[in-house]
Amino acid sequence: MLLLQTLRQDPAGVKAKLARKYFAETDLVDTIISLDDDRKKLQLEFDTTQSKVNSTSKEIGGLMAKGEKETAEKKKAEVAELKASLQPITEKLALVEKQLQDELVKLPNLPADIVPDGKTPADNVVVREGGEKPTLPEGSVPHWDLTSRYDLIDFELGNKITGSGFPVYKNKGARLQRALVQYFLDFNTAAGYTEIQPPLLVNEDSAYGTGQLPDKEGQMYHIGLDNFYLIPTSEVPVTNLYRNEIVKDSDLPIKMTAFSQCFRREAGSYGKDVRGLNRLHQFDKVEIVQLVHPEKSYDVQEEMVAHIEKLLQSLELPYRILRLCGGDMSFASALTYDFEVYSAAQERWLEVSSVSNFEAYQANRMKARYRDAGGKPQLVHTLNGSSLALPRIMACLLENKQTAEGIELPKAIHQYFGDSKIS
Repeated sequence: MLLLQTLRQDPAGVKAKLARKYFAETDLVDTIISLDDDRKKLQLEFDTTQSKVNSTSKEIGGLMAKGEKETAEKKKAEVAELKASLQPITEKLALVEKQLQDELVKLPNLPADIVPDGKTPADNVVVREGGEKPTLPEGSVPHWDLTSRYDLIDFELGNKITGSGFPVYKNKGARLQRALVQYFLDFNTAAGYTEIQPPLLVNEDSAYGTGQLPDKEGQMYHIGLDNFYLIPTSEVPVTNLYRNEIVKDSDLPIKMTAFSQCFRREAGSYGKDVRGLNRLHQFDKVEIVQLVHPEKSYDVQEEMVAHIEKLLQSLELPYRILRLCGGDMSFASALTYDFEVYSAAQERWLEVSSVSNFEAYQANRMKARYRDAGGKPQLVHTLNGSSLALPRIMACLLENKQTAEGIELPKAIHQYFGDSKIS
């Protein structure tokens, strides 16, 4: 959630940045400032009246001590009238504060200055590429055929048990999935991230804190009886560990990593983009999250990008890093880098990670703070990244590493998988 002072200091600049995200309702900025003006007036009226109540109440004690009972009774009547007038002010103030909050959460985060202009993925900027695209042997096939050939994943069985987008991993497919998860976690903890095992269900406050509500409720699975949400990513519960908390400045940065199943409805997805492992409703992912000092968040983001790049390099996969344009960024992000891995059999790039800096947007919603040198609470900056999402990584490993004798696995995961190939 944007800070009110940001809107008040430069409303025109805020509108210009919102337009770069193709947010059409820029008039909301004026509405919010007007509501804040109303809130301030009501707060002043409340404070002034309350001050009169306090000062008049003090007078009553002095008058009673002097024996001026009649005057004291008049003052008591004044206090009663003043207290009665506080009730409608309090009600109006509560209403305006709710309206103000309801409008504030409709505004997305502002894009950082280095965010490219543009509306669609075609406008994203390639920062750099790495690895070599493989030349596949004759007769090579996409991963959905390979998983059937080697009995690794059963998509039809998952469809029978649950529905489309819920595959069943089997045999060496299940082992490879487990090996990758363990490798990713070990890679992250070796870099100083603390491993967390979070709940897979969150309440409304948690979903609100990281910006899934009210923006993305249509993409989450909702358990109505208990009013819980299945997590779309472990970013949600892990970041919320520090909701309504104040940490020491010396505690920053706070670095966490977590493995979890993730659940997304992916409404409206269809066609080749959803075949096989390309887009699932339930999938495994290892996440990294940091809470950092505001002055260091963009340096930390570059460090996180470099960390994930090294992970992809260790998997011997061709990749590219993109800086997302304003129109392709998420609601809560100020700057996002996407990682894509090249699928040789499908001849296309597949997104496997996003590294986002939310600045104080999530922290303001969650009231996640640290104490500065003067002891004053300040909002932290939050960042997160996929390190890594499993489905498309597995798809690209199977496709890019296929040979006539089987699937050659990268050296980094031999010890985790227990073998060097799938045959």
